[in-house]
Order: sequence, then structure tokens, then C-alpha cells
Amino acid sequence: MKRHPALAPLSRDHQHTLAIAQRLRRATPATAEQAAAGFLAAWELEEKLHFRIEEEILLPAYAAHGDPGHPVVVRVLLDHLSIRCDAELLASEVSLQRLHALGERLALHVRLEEHELFPLIERSLTAAELSVLGDRLLAAAP
Repeated sequence: MKRHPALAPLSRDHQHTLAIAQRLRRATPATAEQAAAGFLAAWELEEKLHFRIEEEILLPAYAAHGDPGHPVVVRVLLDHLSIRCDAELLASEVSLQRLHALGERLALHVRLEEHELFPLIERSLTAAELSVLGDRLLAAAP
């Protein structure tokens, strides 16, 4: 699927998230600690900021032109909350069940954004508005 250039940086982040999700879903008793540590490092270095950018820039840009209560927007925000909670729990207790569930949640969340949220935003904003959004997203990234 061809992504508008404004959203391409977020899509690239998603590719990395999918790799992390796969490691979490494939974790074994022997690799559980390493998978958890990898996720938590990425969470602190990248994922928290990615969520903030989506919540503070991307979703408000959509809400200015569409329904802020759209079911996809609500699901994205609920996913963010659940993933934040999972990260907190994982920092204190590693279990295979938690790792596998988090890996699945991350993968489903990326699919939701890529297949539903981003197309919704691309349909709702004009090319000029997407361009401005893209500039704001780039400025917010480290």
C-alpha cells in the first residue's frame, strides 16, 4: 500500500515495532528476558515518543477534519493505554504469557494504524494539510 509521504516516517517506525512484536510472540523460556529487555529498551528510546507524536500531532490533525470519536481513533487510543500498561507490568514481571500477549497486541495495533487509521487520515486531509502534518511530524521526531 502506497503511503502518503507525510505518514511514511510513522510507517517506518511501525516496521521496527513489528520486528519487536515478532520477538515477543516467539519468546521462549530461554529468550524471555532478552525479548523483554529489547522491548523495554525500544519502549524508552522510541515507542513512548512515537505514541506521543501520534496523540499530540497526528490524531488532533485528523480531529480537526473528522470525527474525533471515530471508532478507529478510539481503538488507537485504547491500544496506546493498554500497551503502556503492559510496558509497566513487563518492567516488574516477565512471563511468557505477558510477552506473547504484548507481541500480539503490538502487531494488531500496527495493522490497525496502517490499514485503518492512516487511510482514514489520508482520505480526510487535503494534500496541503497532509504536507503540513508531515512537516510537524518530522519536526517532532528526534
